Amino acid sequence: QAQLEESGGGLGQPGGSLRLSCVVSGRIYSSYVMGWYRRALGKQRELVATISTGGVINYQESVKGRFTISRDTAKRSIDLQMDSLQPEDTAIYYCYLNTARLVSWGQGIQVTVSS
Repeated sequence: QAQLEESGGGLGQPGGSLRLSCVVSGRIYSSYVMGWYRRALGKQRELVATISTGGVINYQESVKGRFTISRDTAKRSIDLQMDSLQPEDTAIYYCYLNTARLVSWGQGIQVTVSS
């Protein structure tokens, strides 16, 4: 029912910054969680950050203090500001939507951090 449109990411340098955005199109939900997961080579997909309609935010420990997730409720979008990038942040990042009844995923967008 919902589609997730991802943008941003790309190539960044260690210590630099990148930004990811995700916009939901389609059905409007009264309560939901959006966020980002990522999958690096040889690793399981893992949570990066999520934010709920109530403003509850979760971060993976490794990104705390470096990444910031925010929400624009009117636009039904989220942003992930990624600062102090590390090579370990290199992964495919997937936008995530959870309405409690249905989970949706974006197509995935590459983030590469290297010098």
